[in-house]
Amino acid sequence: MSAVNLGLPRVRSLPDVSEPRPDNPALIDTFGRVATDLRVSLTDRCNLRCTYCMPAEGLPWLPGDDVLSDAELLRLLRIAVERLGITDIRLTGGEPLLRAGLEDLVAEIAALRPRPRLSMTTNGIGLAKRAKAFADAGLDRINISLDTVDEETFRTITRRDRLSHVQAALAAARDAGLNPVKVNAVLLRGVNEHEAADLLQYCLDNGYHLRFIEQMPLDAQHGWNRGEMITAEEILGLLREEFTLTPSPAERGGAPAERWLVDGGPAEVGVIASVTRPFCAACERTRLTADGAVRSCLFSNDETQLRDLMRGGASDEEVAHAWRMTMWGKLAGHEINDAGFAQPIRPMSAIGG
Repeated sequence: MSAVNLGLPRVRSLPDVSEPRPDNPALIDTFGRVATDLRVSLTDRCNLRCTYCMPAEGLPWLPGDDVLSDAELLRLLRIAVERLGITDIRLTGGEPLLRAGLEDLVAEIAALRPRPRLSMTTNGIGLAKRAKAFADAGLDRINISLDTVDEETFRTITRRDRLSHVQAALAAARDAGLNPVKVNAVLLRGVNEHEAADLLQYCLDNGYHLRFIEQMPLDAQHGWNRGEMITAEEILGLLREEFTLTPSPAERGGAPAERWLVDGGPAEVGVIASVTRPFCAACERTRLTADGAVRSCLFSNDETQLRDLMRGGASDEEVAHAWRMTMWGKLAGHEINDAGFAQPIRPMSAIGG
């Protein structure tokens, strides 16, 4: 196997799955990458209706019996940590805070050995009263989505009047020690791109780490339009109208965000440019949906159903083997920039961010 330059996919690059997979317990692929970061969707449900994610009426949610039980989820996470080399677990959704008994689940995940680094991505609704309990249970840090600090714009984007709840969640997470508290923001043309500098100043003032994310083709409506997307270059241009940005000297590794020092540092801002500056070559992620399917890529249209394997009596090693083979077949890149790119059938709320 040899690593390849996967920076910006232009020509469809398929894995050579005819090459025998080495006898290696890790989640390796044919391009030399190793997945150590697991993103886990706890539910496909959400209590916001962000315009770039889902329609106002919501979506048909997964039936309860289809969703992994706590016992099934913990078994898969144990397999991932003990047999597959997973070192980082991020809990996502939908909205993960809607999962019943989440504090207890966090404590059980934190008790796995070797202990994984444990984080969560949330919209923050209801977090203010629970942040300390999550920290006490073993959650290490948190990402909270916030696209605007203007109440009217927040209602326009989310179709809900909950800005104050998100701001309270951010403060509570910081005070509970869930640091660094990261803020995920998406800029939408004609809606909130004029707030880029205001969002950064808000985060600087409150000690949060801001990450702008290019809008990706993962909406349930399949209405994503490349021409309407605010690109990373545009985001940086908007920020430079108010701040001086210089590249961060910190090693990026497999992190999705390019980081920039703000006015000389030490404060930073990140830009996740999944569309215009893909980082597929350094990808170290694997994904588990709420109904127990493992995916090699956020944009994959293929997945392997581990829930059914478990319910059918498969052993831990049989489940681990299925997971390994799924990652062995991972494509070189997500292919958004290829003419034949097909948006995933599952929307972001069903895959997990």
